[in-house]
Amino acid sequence: MNITITFRQMVGTEAVKQHAHDKIAKLQRFLRQAMSAQVTLSVEGLEHIADVNISSGSQHFHARERSADMYASIDKVIDKLDRQIEADKTATLSRKRGGKSAGEFAAMASRAAEESGTGD
Repeated sequence: MNITITFRQMVGTEAVKQHAHDKIAKLQRFLRQAMSAQVTLSVEGLEHIADVNISSGSQHFHARERSADMYASIDKVIDKLDRQIEADKTATLSRKRGGKSAGEFAAMASRAAEESGTGD
């Protein structure tokens, strides 16, 4: 696991760096392969921005979040990444078990509605 944290237009404190590192490290348990993460923490005006890129094997995840507090931005971006990883994991399991993709399911549902005459 390799986590790189970069600060832009702000003085990086050890507490913020440790908070970001701990939160990002927890995402490794959801990934099958070793993770590499690039975290950029910056300030634009009054907004604190957390931008995270994660690579794990062939999987890539990206999220960016803005708020008035850097800790809140980090927490929100971790929530976004968690949802992305969970969605990717669910889609992979669905494919392995022979499930339909969302597009296939929608096409099948619209054909069924047309056949039953309720497709307006």
